[in-house]
Amino acid sequence: MIENLPFGALRVFESAARHLSFTRAAEELFITPAAVSQQIKTLEHQLGIRLFNRHSRGLSLTDEARNGLPALVRGFESIADSVHRIRSSNRDSTLTVWMAPSFASKWFIPRLHRFSQAHPDIDLNISASPKLVDSNADRHSIPAENFYRDNVDVAIRFGMGDYPGCRVDKLFPVYAIPLCSPKLMQGEHALREPGDLRFHTLLHDDTRYEGRPDWATWLAAARVSDVDSSRGLHFNHGSLAINAAINGQGVVLSMKVLAAGDLAAGRLVVPFDLGLPLEYAYYLITLNEFSDHPPTAAFRDWLLAEAAADDDTPGVEYA
Repeated sequence: MIENLPFGALRVFESAARHLSFTRAAEELFITPAAVSQQIKTLEHQLGIRLFNRHSRGLSLTDEARNGLPALVRGFESIADSVHRIRSSNRDSTLTVWMAPSFASKWFIPRLHRFSQAHPDIDLNISASPKLVDSNADRHSIPAENFYRDNVDVAIRFGMGDYPGCRVDKLFPVYAIPLCSPKLMQGEHALREPGDLRFHTLLHDDTRYEGRPDWATWLAAARVSDVDSSRGLHFNHGSLAINAAINGQGVVLSMKVLAAGDLAAGRLVVPFDLGLPLEYAYYLITLNEFSDHPPTAAFRDWLLAEAAADDDTPGVEYA
């Protein structure tokens, strides 16, 4: 009977079926892969059928699971939509904004006071998540359920910009440039041309996402062949790599937009006039049905104006 089925296990099945991965379902639901596996086994036992075919290279859905999945997905979306609408009716002046941590700390937060001054009647809830970048598996989608489940009104995402069911506004293109402390522009091995990097530590942002700039690509564009692109210090968070550069630990290859505040304050400089345009960009995303919600529209207008004021091009030649 449906009333005896565990709702949590159905939710786990839906996530695992969408990703065809227990590991990715665990990451999405903030539980362990072992817990996902156990929930699936419990559900299979209660239903009396197998839901997944286990292969050496991954998972596939059984015919029974494949036939039932679309209706289950619609059911969860309907529940989430209803909850979202109930919550929205009582929070007309509150907006939840979801973005990647580096973008939040290096670009968004320094400008946040201007939104608060312009819209003192709107309260913002800021949620920073490393999942707000496209991966191979989800580069063309951002499930509506993510908005509903986490009660999110607006997402700012680094990706390709193809998100069905959503209004998508491009904030700005993105360029990868070397950045360093002004201290590295002086001394015996001052940075004057790309080949001088052989005397300095390379700082790497190893955050796992599609479209991430890397030293090998930049060095090739700069026609530098005698610098080992893999050496140096590696960080799992972009803002950590930028902070290491601010402290004179080496030269970081990062997105200029993330360093705008540090460049303006003189904490960082661009040692070489060579930037690398990236295929990915930052986008503001809202569900179509909520895109005209007054706080959402006010936030979008403000953010687009802030992005338009960010001139990312003077003085840099792009490869």
